[in-house]
Amino acid sequence: MTSSSRVLPQAAVLKWPALAAGALLLLSGCSVANSASGPAAAGGSLRVVLAQEPPTLEACESNLTSTGVVVRSNVTEPLIERNPTTGELEPLLATEWKATSATEWTFKLREGVKFQDGTPFNAEAAAFTINRAVNSKLGCNVEGYVFGDADLVVKAVDATTLTVTSPTPDPILPLRLSFLEIVPTTTSTTAKVREPIGTGPYKIEKWDAGQKITLSSWDGYWGKKPAYAKAEYQWRSESSVRAAMITSGEADVALGLGPDDNIGDLGVDYPNNETVALRLDGTKAPLNDIRVRQAVNYAIDKEGIVGSLYQGKHKVAAQLVPAGVVGHNPALEGWPFDLDKAKALVAEAKAAGVDTGAQISLVVRNAQFPKVTELAQVLQEQLSQAGLNVKLKMLETSQQLTYQTRPFAQDEGAAAVLVQHGNQAGDAAFTVDQYMLSTGAQSAFGTPEFDAMIKKADSASGDEREKDFEQIFDYQNNKVVQFANISHQTGILGKSKSVNYTPNSSSGDELRVSEMTPAS
Repeated sequence: MTSSSRVLPQAAVLKWPALAAGALLLLSGCSVANSASGPAAAGGSLRVVLAQEPPTLEACESNLTSTGVVVRSNVTEPLIERNPTTGELEPLLATEWKATSATEWTFKLREGVKFQDGTPFNAEAAAFTINRAVNSKLGCNVEGYVFGDADLVVKAVDATTLTVTSPTPDPILPLRLSFLEIVPTTTSTTAKVREPIGTGPYKIEKWDAGQKITLSSWDGYWGKKPAYAKAEYQWRSESSVRAAMITSGEADVALGLGPDDNIGDLGVDYPNNETVALRLDGTKAPLNDIRVRQAVNYAIDKEGIVGSLYQGKHKVAAQLVPAGVVGHNPALEGWPFDLDKAKALVAEAKAAGVDTGAQISLVVRNAQFPKVTELAQVLQEQLSQAGLNVKLKMLETSQQLTYQTRPFAQDEGAAAVLVQHGNQAGDAAFTVDQYMLSTGAQSAFGTPEFDAMIKKADSASGDEREKDFEQIFDYQNNKVVQFANISHQTGILGKSKSVNYTPNSSSGDELRVSEMTPAS
């Protein structure tokens, strides 16, 4: 959300550098294992409580928040990492990179790095990872989210030199590759793995399904040894319970807290770059009529939602990306709340023969973020008041994802899917390509004209790139209306006084344990 998180595509990538606590805890259904160990200390265990159990720890699914928060930069690492504070790309498993032609990038890789199974990291492993995640039929989340339909040509020139070629010029290819977590060539190419092997400072020690995940410090790590010998992850769906675990000393770090969880001075606000919106299915009645999609936007009282549910900490959203992301359009304003206008548009569509009484499934993921159930109920009520037939479906992660990503679940009617989208990369392409292209992994529809606009923006750089994406967000709001944007969120992280850590815009998706140290 802040300007410091902005990525300048050319400058950033064209480089060659080196309640009472006890009562609340009863709601969680089980006690906290290892709670007697006390606050985290050097050489001990850091206890983290999440909103939900990860569905998998597969590296190519690490763009899922629930997976990436455990895996990314802890168990696995990318070639390049983006500094979430400055927006600059920094060396990691690759030490240098440059464009060597209009479509080719060359990477120099770090020497002396090994995977946690003892095999060497080299260009062959990097090429294998890209082919597995991007060029295969494995259906990795990172493919749709970051790379779309484009396949890459990768070549291990020698052990420490890798070339990557895109079908068309891609000025942000190094930024895209920062989302790929590198795995060894022994990783299955025919099935996703539950527990990956990486080069990171921690390895997966044990996953007690339904209970906790334990990571242990890896002695063979190429970089600086982390302060904590172990990191233990548990999950509680109620944010108030997670907050109580911090205030009672039963956890050291808690994610996804709400403004009324009574965390006090142990709660730290941070800009998390997350935007909440409804993605509307434009292929089935009544949402296949733009007047009905416009009515949905007018029917949602966004100011009321931000003020009543989130105590004013969030901001009304006019687009899927917050300020600070390349392509954010500052001229756009959130749709005003106008119930009379919404009703009139529905009536107009009905008079034109649209089946406005057809059921709309409002699809929402349980425990996705604080107050999500309350928000879902408010949305159902407000859309119903506009004259629409809305059925609320509260689903677990695995079920909800069948509605959110291709191939979409086939339902009895149109779907309005509540999405929480975080653009941690700082460039609108990572939002637009997956959510707005007609073939995007999370796009319900589109138009040929809109697709052409997006393709043009993807290949642009500098000021032209900025302006092209600004036009795309304006076009979506006025001509397509696939989204009813609701709010840009502010994250709250609970942190024990025994831990030194400053959260950043990536903390909700990539919680780097190695950046945490015991308080003196």
